[in-house]
This record gives sequence, C-alpha cells and structure tokens, in this order.
Amino acid sequence: MRSVLPSWLLRAKAVATALAAAVLMVGSPSAHADDPAPPPMADGFGLTQVGAATGTPTNFVVTVNTGQVAGPHRIRILLPSDYAAEPTKRYPVFYLLHGASDDPGNPYLAYPALTAAKSMITVIPDGGRRGWYTNWLDQKTAAGAQNWENFHINQVIPFIDANLRTLATKQGRAVGGISMGGFGALHYAQNHPGLFSQVASFSGASDFSVDHLVMRAAVVATLTNVGAPLCGSSSPDCALNFGPTVSSDAVFGSPYPVLNADWRWNAVDPSTHMGVLAGMGIALYTGNGAGNPSDAEFWVQSAAQHTKDRLDALKYPYHFVDYGNGAGWGSACKGGHTYGCWAQDLVDYVPRLEAAFAAAS
Repeated sequence: MRSVLPSWLLRAKAVATALAAAVLMVGSPSAHADDPAPPPMADGFGLTQVGAATGTPTNFVVTVNTGQVAGPHRIRILLPSDYAAEPTKRYPVFYLLHGASDDPGNPYLAYPALTAAKSMITVIPDGGRRGWYTNWLDQKTAAGAQNWENFHINQVIPFIDANLRTLATKQGRAVGGISMGGFGALHYAQNHPGLFSQVASFSGASDFSVDHLVMRAAVVATLTNVGAPLCGSSSPDCALNFGPTVSSDAVFGSPYPVLNADWRWNAVDPSTHMGVLAGMGIALYTGNGAGNPSDAEFWVQSAAQHTKDRLDALKYPYHFVDYGNGAGWGSACKGGHTYGCWAQDLVDYVPRLEAAFAAAS
C-alpha cells in the first residue's frame, strides 16, 4: 500500500531539493534571524525536539525523538494564514496520516487543498515507512521500538494541543489517512472514538478480514520488504524499500486464516468494526485502478465497498466517493493509487471538513 507518485512529481521534487540545498549553501534572506519563523514549540509528553523547526510560519516541520518509536521523526504542521494575526483565535485540527514509504518532511505532502484551508490546522505526523499506525506485537525486531499508536495518541496530540491554539475537544479534532494511513485513521477513530468527530479514508486499507486477504498480503510485503531488491542503487530512499526485513507476524501476528491464528487481524479490521463510529462524520474515497489488478487501487475499491456495505447495514450516514477511472476527478487522476487522485480527494474533502468543524463550533 505504498504511495505512488507520478514521474513528473518525482522529478519536480528532486529539482526542488537541489535548489533548496543550493540556497542554503550560498545563504538567503530566509536564513536571516529577523525573518518570520514558525511558532516556538516546547518539548513535552515524551517528545524531545531535534534542532529548530524548518519551513515557513504556516508550513513547517518539527523533528522529534521519542522512546516509543526508534529513530527521529518529522511532523509537518500547516497553519491557516491568519494564525499569527488572530492571537486569541483557536482552531480545529485535522490529523492526516500518510501512506507507506512517505515522510512528512517531503514537501509534496502539503497538498494544495490543505495549504489553502482557511479555518483549521493540519498535522501530518510521521507514521514510518511501514509503521501501520499501531503498536507492533513484536517489539524486538531489527526495526526497534514500534509503538506508533502510543506515539500519535499519547504524545503527538497532546504536544500539538499544548503548543498551538487548538480546539482540544472531540468536536475540534478529525483524523484522515491515505493508503496505509487510511487504515490508521479508521483504526484510531475506532480505538479512540472520544478523540475524533470526523474520520476519512483516502484509498485506505480498510479491510483486513479473510474476505480480503490481498490487503493482508500488502502489509506482509512491506514487513518482509520484498520490493527492496528492485531498488538497485537508489536504496534505501527507494519507495519500495520499507526498512529492515522483519517477520510477517511482527505487527498483527500470523496473517494466515488457519486454526484461528488470524484473530488479531480480525480484531483490527476496520470494515467489521464500523459500529464504533456511531455519530462520527465518515468519508470514504476510492478509485478502481482503471480495472487493472496490478494497481493497488483495484483492490482498494473492493475493500471500500465492503466498508460501505457495513455502513449501509448499520444505517449510518457517510460520504462515499468512487471516482472509478478518474474521469472528471481532477486532471491528474486516472483512477490509480496516486498523488493526483489523493490531491483531488482533498479538494473535495477539506471544504466539507471545515464546514463540519464550523457547524460544531
């Protein structure tokens, strides 16, 4: 369930990185001490910052260390344009969980629809290249400590509330996710329904049941790092390299539906636990991979349909978009598991979310 970026965006990203490095080497006005800077953030809740925040006053990255997850981790924060000018105003927060192999330090995760948001804060915390937004069953793998749920729920959220002018209530907080993050969003909303009033899945891994074993296989592929040999000299930055190889059982236990060995996977399957989301705003987005089984979105569509069927059985309201092959869903979406489709998902979703926040205030 990795995030697949169009070739033009990868080239643009490389150019932007090179230009940024050149600017830093020769010096620039942005390096002056009296220039506007991101708001100060104090350590706390088990998070210790590494260096200063980088970026602009409304789009910046904070790097933190935590004992819950091995290694430093970046958190991207997007503030509305009036944040500094309205010192008494508080804002709802949208936590956007990224897909596998992504990193909040990469500027393309600041989707245009998010930077254009006028009335909310967006936080994109690191979820690892294949962290799967949960506390791993096996904490003794080569990947080190992997308590992602503890990191996000017990550390990142209170850290944000303590440092920014947030509406620190259920009605002022939403969670959404892309691909792997779509599972994470549903998982967090189901495990912590008192924290979030809205949840959204964009091409999410929403079905881990025995009815959709291909989704389990995608998780296993990231854990066992089967794509790494295809990376060649670009490893470890290659999108198919998910880090140290670990057991297929490391996150949720055995994925094989024999002798009830898969009960942990069933316990975290979002599609069969939608009942927990009663009263929450729910949004699901999917394409169809243009009918190509080699595109992850082909399988995402059936998982989304299973989740929708469950919501229908519960008679819960929801917002469901199946844009099929992408026709009419933005100029860069062809129905695949791609940045262009997710960017358009957010164009549709962000105004809806801001309206829901406004209605609840």
